[in-house]
Parts: sequence; structure tokens; C-alpha cells
Amino acid sequence: MAEPTASAAQTAPAPARDALRVALLGGGTVGSQAARILTEDAAVLADRVGVRLELTGIAVRDTAAVRDWQADPSLYTTDAEALVDGADLVIELMGGIEPARSLIRRALQVGTSVVTGNKALLAEHGEELYRLASETGAQLSFEAAVAGAIPILRPLRDSLSGDTVNRVMGIANGTTNFILDRMDTEGASFADALAEAQRLGYAEADPTADVGGFDAAAKAAILATLAFGSSYTLDQVSVEGITEVTAEDNAAAADAGYVIKLLAIAERDTARDGTAGAILRVHPTLIPREHPLGSVRGAYNAVFVEAENAGQLMFYGPGAGGAPTASAVMGDAVAIGQRIVRGGPARLRTPVAALPALDVSEARTSCMVVLRVADQPGVLRRVAGVFEEHGVSIETLRQVQGADDAAGASLRLITHRARQRDLDDVVAELTTLDAVHEVASVLRVEGN
Repeated sequence: MAEPTASAAQTAPAPARDALRVALLGGGTVGSQAARILTEDAAVLADRVGVRLELTGIAVRDTAAVRDWQADPSLYTTDAEALVDGADLVIELMGGIEPARSLIRRALQVGTSVVTGNKALLAEHGEELYRLASETGAQLSFEAAVAGAIPILRPLRDSLSGDTVNRVMGIANGTTNFILDRMDTEGASFADALAEAQRLGYAEADPTADVGGFDAAAKAAILATLAFGSSYTLDQVSVEGITEVTAEDNAAAADAGYVIKLLAIAERDTARDGTAGAILRVHPTLIPREHPLGSVRGAYNAVFVEAENAGQLMFYGPGAGGAPTASAVMGDAVAIGQRIVRGGPARLRTPVAALPALDVSEARTSCMVVLRVADQPGVLRRVAGVFEEHGVSIETLRQVQGADDAAGASLRLITHRARQRDLDDVVAELTTLDAVHEVASVLRVEGN
């Protein structure tokens, strides 16, 4: 595909016009709702932008397909390149890497600004696209890429730009939160909760990206990039999904006053050798029920931000769905439209620090460890000795006798914060003790 050549940066006031031509790439759940808003709310949007946002076309694979909201049939086209070439603003809601990446590059190379909700693309190729936008004076906006309708990226980029963000921790995937909530409140199995999520449209037929943690990991990379002013990619995020979470894990969590959530965490830290950096991780996590994140139910999302001066902030709302996500898309579109009409430079992401990604083994966290052990004298001493040997202190320890523990007992330990590598070493050595029949569960603990 021949790509157009770049033009000069669009920083001067645009010539007088009565409309901005908007190309919409993708007519799925979110794309259909974006088209509806552009059509039904055209007068309101024109008042806010200063000119009409004219939807010139919707690029789709099948022009005859039935959609959630049906636009004028003449708007649907399979010629995405021609649509991009004739646009003042491109909204990309196709998803995936290609052809989305090539089409966004095509727009940015000639100074056409882009709104996208494509978290996977940004997590893998964001730096390339940011650089291209900076070179041509185009704007690349992506509020819809993280947490649906929740306005979290603009606060990180703008409102907190005069502060130092130390940590971002959140429920960034509505599908997994719905599943874990059903497992916690109704005692549902993972399989049954997933099936219900699929029936209700929260989960795809292939839910791997959600339940495997990869969707949340892409969002973690984007959040960290904005929060810390450096560039991070998906492969720098440690990822664990929720497929191994059991009913027994939920029961143990509830008994200890916790609830299990899949958390995306990005935090500043210092490695054991003194290197300052950031640790990015996604995994099932025990959160105290009284913590703000502990009360997030159903398919909702929430992001908890800890900043040096602002303190603790929480952003909460619908994390998915056509209309909520389209709301975030249109917020970006209006902001870009106002800039084009009034003139002035684009609002760009400009990294100001080189904060390397540290290995997850450097993370400092707590763990709940559940052991099946022989019910005999000296076992507690031997188990506690393993923790002490590796410099990990135990905060609480409880022995639980269950119906199927006739030949032994269950120990439930919660540690103080320690390096992940030390916790891993503890678990590895526990498996070698003849008094330990099984390490039944290991879950991280946050929010204490």
C-alpha cells in the first residue's frame, strides 16, 4: 500500500469552514454508537466544536451486515484508505493490529488527527504512532482505550501533570470483574460465571484476552506510559489471568475479610541493586472488602491513583459497552475538533523521564498462602522457619480443619510485604517439605 507523504505540522488556524469531515473506521458495537452520536447529536456537537462534525463514511468489512444502530446505508464502504484520505479527523474503532495500524499511520503522516480506542495497538506500537503524530503536528487521542467511559487518561496526562504519580492500581476489565463478582457473591464456579458473562454479552465467544489478563495488561502499559512519562509495551507487563481462581480461593478470601479482583498495577519502585524504575503487573489479588476497589461490582471498572501531592484518587464507572465507550470517543473528537477550528498545536504525549521497566520479581507485595500439611507437632515451626530463612515475616496464621482434611490440616498464612522473588523462593521451598502435602493456593494481597 502506497503511503501518502507527510505535510507541514497543522499548528496555524485552519481556513474558515462550516464542517469537519469525520471518517469512522469500524461499525461494530462501539463504532455503531459513535455513528449514532455523530448523527443524532449533530447540532449539540456543532455548538461545542464551532462547526459541524460531518460523518463522511464508515469503513466496514461487510456493508450489508445488520448493526446495533443502522446509519444511512450510503455511508458504509469497504474502501477505508479513500475514506481516510478525505478526512479532517479519523476515528478508528476497528480493533486489532492490522489494518488499523496502517490506516492510522496513513492519517497521521499527512497531519490528520486520530481518535482510537485500540488498546492492543497502543500497547504494542504506541511509541511509533506518538512519534509520527509529533512529527506532523497531528493529535493522537485514546481516552476510550482504557476503562470505557471513565475519564482516567486525561487526568493522568493533564490534571496530574504537575504532580508525581507513584502508583496506579485498578480493575481495568469488566468481564473478569463480572466473573469474580459472581463467584464471590453467588458461589458460582468459574465456568458457570463465564457462561453467564457470555450470555449477557460481557465476554466474547473466545474470552482468552479477558480471562487470561491480556486485555488488562494492555491497559496497564497505557496507564503506566501516561502516569510515569515513559514508554512501556505489553511485553513489559507480568500477566496472570483468573482461570485458576477456585471456589476455595474465594471462600478463604471471604473468611479473611478479602475479595478477589483482577488488578492492573503500575508502580514506581527501586530494585534491590538501587535501580529506580516501574513495575507493571496484572494478576488476581486479594483486596480488603472495605477498600474502594473491593466494592466494585459487576462489569464496572475503577482505577485508584496515588500521587505525591494529590494523595489517593479513584475513578469509577462503566468499563465497557457501546454507548459508554463511544462517549469517551466523542469527548476526544470534540476536543480535537475545537483545536482544528481554533488553531494551535496538538496536545501530545511527551515522555519526560526514562523510567525503565523492572522485573516483576522486584515487586513488593503481600501474599496469602494456603497449605495442606500433616497435623503433627513441629509442623508450624518448620513452616515458619522457611519464611524466616528468606526474610519474609508472617502477619497472620490460621489453622483450618476441613471435612476433607482428615489426614491433616490447612494452614492459611498472610505475609507482610516482601520482594516477590523472596516470596517465590518461600513457596518453592515449602513444596520440598515432607510435612507439606500441597501448596494449595498463592494469591497476592494489596490495599492493606
